[in-house]
Amino acid sequence: MPQYSDVPFVLNKDLGRPQLPPEEAYCKFNSEERPVPELTTEEKYAFDLRGWLLIPGVLTEDEMIPMREHLKRLHEDKESIPEKDRSSLGGPCVSLIDHPVVVAFMNEFVYNPFTDGTKTPPLGNQKCYGFRMEYSFSQYRTAGEGMFVPHNGGGSMRVPGDHHTYHVFPGHAKSVLTRALFELNPVEKGKGGTLFVSGSHKAAFPAPEDEINRMESSFWDTYECPAGSVLFFTEAVTHSSSIWTDQANPRIAIFNSYNMIGNKWHNWDPHPDLLAEMPAQRQTLFRPVYVAGNVTG
Repeated sequence: MPQYSDVPFVLNKDLGRPQLPPEEAYCKFNSEERPVPELTTEEKYAFDLRGWLLIPGVLTEDEMIPMREHLKRLHEDKESIPEKDRSSLGGPCVSLIDHPVVVAFMNEFVYNPFTDGTKTPPLGNQKCYGFRMEYSFSQYRTAGEGMFVPHNGGGSMRVPGDHHTYHVFPGHAKSVLTRALFELNPVEKGKGGTLFVSGSHKAAFPAPEDEINRMESSFWDTYECPAGSVLFFTEAVTHSSSIWTDQANPRIAIFNSYNMIGNKWHNWDPHPDLLAEMPAQRQTLFRPVYVAGNVTG
């Protein structure tokens, strides 16, 4: 157990009391009963420093084969898929919604228990996630497709009501609107992966637009990774898509986004029949958007 001096002091809403969620407030297993790991010190530091974090190789080839086929059909022959599955959540891709690594990340950087241990329970437990799923879309991109569209940044300076925010306290950080990007094919550096201006989620100055609007600028970072990697990024960081130039492989990717329980940015919900098929714990990611008492189990 951590020593008291290691516990971040985050103020709750009442009387400046510290927020002290119990360990049971964070799911230790996902809806498929797979254990949820904890982020390492290095992973937490890297994400807070850069605004994005790549974790390579979290999916196996056997897991990815049907996912790639599903997204290829979604791109080329959507009508051949049952209506409830015509999305990046459907079919074999549904397991990515609460993949253990995703749960681990959202527990740390998106979930806010919102409890002082007195009047109200935390917003999560072993049967209920403490964060919600916000949106999902897929990308099937061949060489020459894509465009450069820089946006966002300066998340610590945005006004209340804007979900593109990032806030830090000693030993604690919260990203509101946050992406989990699964790359289902290899990504070679400089050949079309997502671009980032590292650290811009906490930038205190306006971006130099003449420089940021050049894809060749040294401000831009990107990555390479094997198939089956997941990349997390806060929507508060300056980022952009780019032009896919890999002639050997298309880009096949799923962009799932998450948010705090009391926040909703997109006018979107999963197909009701797909939602009805999900395990009860996974369904908690789609419960109504409010805070007070919004916990199940």
